[in-house]
Amino acid sequence: MAMTMNGEVQLAAPREAVWAKLNDPEVLKACIPGCEELEKTEDNGFRATAKMKVGPVSARFKGKVTLSDLDPPNGYKISGEGEGGVAGFAKGGATVALAERDGGTLLTYNVEAQIGGKLAQLGQRLINGSAKKLADEFFANFARAVQG
Repeated sequence: MAMTMNGEVQLAAPREAVWAKLNDPEVLKACIPGCEELEKTEDNGFRATAKMKVGPVSARFKGKVTLSDLDPPNGYKISGEGEGGVAGFAKGGATVALAERDGGTLLTYNVEAQIGGKLAQLGQRLINGSAKKLADEFFANFARAVQG
């Protein structure tokens, strides 16, 4: 099942500060809902473990994320895949762009993902609703972290 999502968030912080936090594993770990582990790898990426619940399906996902097309402090592309055992898998990517706006930073994101297994059987509406909720939660946490 394919899924796309996009949005933008206005952050009350300079672009360089937002960029630094977007690349800080401690900040990201604290902001990602259900994240249990997040460590930087040597190849511009992260290894992560997160516990997620989507509708009736609950799973611990282990995955790897790679950052590419790095353009500090303007943005990057993030690609990753996660395995959640019988719950299924997810893989995909997102482009993240930062622009100076109204004395702060406008963060814009576009996500494309593929999911399979039990998760894919839940239906598009439940999956999209859960993904939007997780994204909203992440960005609310991230906005608090950036504004410090």
